[in-house]
Amino acid sequence: MNIIIGFLAGLSASMGLGGGFVLLIYLSAFAGVPQDIAQGVNLLFFLPIALFSVFLHIKNKLIDFKLVLKYLITALPCAVAGSIAAYYIDVGVLKRLFAVFLLVIGFHELFGKKNRSEEKQRNG
Repeated sequence: MNIIIGFLAGLSASMGLGGGFVLLIYLSAFAGVPQDIAQGVNLLFFLPIALFSVFLHIKNKLIDFKLVLKYLITALPCAVAGSIAAYYIDVGVLKRLFAVFLLVIGFHELFGKKNRSEEKQRNG
């Protein structure tokens, strides 16, 4: 079963469909892996897929390196701070925080304002 889930997660991740989410839910809800370990496995699973995607995007000249640098300056310290916080937060609390995060994002996607390009396409 683990091989099938890994394959499906990798396949969906390579298409940009949230394979990491599938893997994280499987590991924490069905395989009995603690939330913090599941998140670590998910991050390690993501790295080779992300590197391959970056390689393809560089090859196709689809990366704005100035924009990447701008966000990287903020993202790296936040990632380190999040990792440190996750180390000290109880696994049960971490699960609840993650569930709330998913709910907020889900409601935002369902009920949030659509961007202008989507509205323009619908209105012709």
